[in-house]
Amino acid sequence: MKQLILGGARSGKSRLAERLATRSAEPVTYIATAEALDEEMKKRIAHHRRQRPSEWRTIEEPLALSAIIEAHDNAGGLLLIDCLTLWLSNVLHRHAQPETTLDAFCHSVARSQARLIMVSNETGLGIVPADRLSRRFVDLAGRLHQQLASECESVLFCVAGLTHTLKGTPPDA
Repeated sequence: MKQLILGGARSGKSRLAERLATRSAEPVTYIATAEALDEEMKKRIAHHRRQRPSEWRTIEEPLALSAIIEAHDNAGGLLLIDCLTLWLSNVLHRHAQPETTLDAFCHSVARSQARLIMVSNETGLGIVPADRLSRRFVDLAGRLHQQLASECESVLFCVAGLTHTLKGTPPDA
């Protein structure tokens, strides 16, 4: 099963993803995309590391998600990816043609035999950004979310800790 969990900052999407992963019978590989570029982010990452169950395998990878999915793809495992918008930001800042990387990622998701839970920030609910780079980011995030939503059996949206089912069966979370 492939699940996409969307929501704003501090909406409860990561907490929901972790609850769903904890309740599964599959071994969990947590794929973290954040980079510790400043002190505040270092503290956030350390906090998240401490919160994860010790039996979960953690892979910190800011760019090569397709390779990680392919390397850890098995029908009996669960890959929890948090967060796709941080990953997209990393890709956008390092690749002249990020669309190629996004397409490769979506292709890896489509081929994957593992259960996937993907967490991402919904960026398209606000005003159109004033600068070119931000507009490009919002456009790419929207395109990525649409492609993943078409591939996923379940799409959930979190607001204020409440889960809304956009596609599939509501979670028992």
